[in-house]
Amino acid sequence: MRLLHTMLRVGDLERSLRFYTEVLGMRLLRRRDYPEGRFTLAFVGYGEERDTAVLELTHNWDTESYDIGSGYGHIAIGVADIHSTCAAIAERGGRVVRPPGPMKHGSTVIAFVEDPDGYRVELIQTSPLPPAAPATGS
Repeated sequence: MRLLHTMLRVGDLERSLRFYTEVLGMRLLRRRDYPEGRFTLAFVGYGEERDTAVLELTHNWDTESYDIGSGYGHIAIGVADIHSTCAAIAERGGRVVRPPGPMKHGSTVIAFVEDPDGYRVELIQTSPLPPAAPATGS
């Protein structure tokens, strides 16, 4: 067994596709309209579905927004350089809602961004951060 995908319901599919592809750098893998059911499915990810888990964006044509609910947590993405990733996301119009830093009660460096529907995406530093430059002064 393996994890195939996670599904999010989105209110504006084009806006969400721009966020996940242009801001987070995923690729649109496939998209299909279901006119009889009045919905569209779009799959995005960093790799092919046969190799890795992806994200399914479901747009119900007659629904503009959803309540996220208290049970939803977040999506997590590993990044090599969390500081430059957050800077690039902000430059592309993404909303960094928790800047990079160690997680509470731990040392893993994390940050959070928010997608256009309010879903949280956690960024996790996967490579060791370079050591801080020694302080110089007189």
